[in-house]
Amino acid sequence: MEMSTVRVLVVDDYEPFRRFICSTLGGKPELQIVGKTSDGLEAVHKAEELQPDLIVLDIGLPTLNGIEAARRIRKLCPKSKILFVSQESSADVVQEALGLGALGYVVKADAGSELLPALETVLEGRQFISSGLLGQHFTAGLGSRAFDRLYRNEPRLSLVPRNTEISRGHEVEFYPDDAAFVVGFASFIEAALQAGKAVIVVATESHCKSVLQRLQEHGGDIIAAIEQGRYLSLDVGDTLSTFMANELPDPVRFLRVVGDLIGAAARGTSGDTSRIAICGECASILWAQGRADAAIHVEQLCSKVTKRYEIDILCGFSLSSFYGEEDKQLFQRICSE
Repeated sequence: MEMSTVRVLVVDDYEPFRRFICSTLGGKPELQIVGKTSDGLEAVHKAEELQPDLIVLDIGLPTLNGIEAARRIRKLCPKSKILFVSQESSADVVQEALGLGALGYVVKADAGSELLPALETVLEGRQFISSGLLGQHFTAGLGSRAFDRLYRNEPRLSLVPRNTEISRGHEVEFYPDDAAFVVGFASFIEAALQAGKAVIVVATESHCKSVLQRLQEHGGDIIAAIEQGRYLSLDVGDTLSTFMANELPDPVRFLRVVGDLIGAAARGTSGDTSRIAICGECASILWAQGRADAAIHVEQLCSKVTKRYEIDILCGFSLSSFYGEEDKQLFQRICSE
């Protein structure tokens, strides 16, 4: 059955993240962005005017917050499905959002890996909760069951290729602030360690300390992982100095340095390199220093590493580095890599 176009309204007051959402959706021809706005009250007006199939909605909005905007939108556009994408991770806030009848909630720190799966799930009329919120109990609003009845006979729109195994591979996540950065990296590391993998972390000293502290607070035996050689933490500045040459990463040095690190981590996995995960911010630091070409080259080299060793790599970026219109094309290049 031929799929119909899904009309989407994107609402987020942070321009770089709004561009990220639009860029992600733009890669899917089935999705048509019919409107964009940064203001809660304007979102209500646009929703009433456009009657979109899906609304991707932030919470921290000017004039009218996302929760109140959703409450009004549900009355004006009862057929529009709502997916919240917010940095708010409070259980009370999430429950309030879902209680209004929203079908999905994605924490921005996880949007890089979860936005498309969330869209697919919500468009199928099912509830999606960000992985960082799993373990908490949330009750869906009555609107969720109404959506199930209204849309149960519609053809399902697939945003993730079928008959393929979904794996992390080489991914990028964009974080609005340091707190979100720490949560994103810690979640990635926890999942990897729980799966029996070894993890290599390449970050600033402050991020390394904060991530380690969060891992300890969450009850995981991170000390044991360190002693077993399954958790290696390196300073990003020191690491960059080992492979940068003439303002660009030297491919030979980069692959040798990363290969040595993987070899060291593999000692904690009985030599199995496929059970290794890396999270780092080398490219983000280069980008923040205005060295965009170097950042792109690092991402390209990371893709080569994932193919050579069949490992998982997460590259973290601070959204504060993407603040002007002139960054748009470079931002999209990062997403493409």
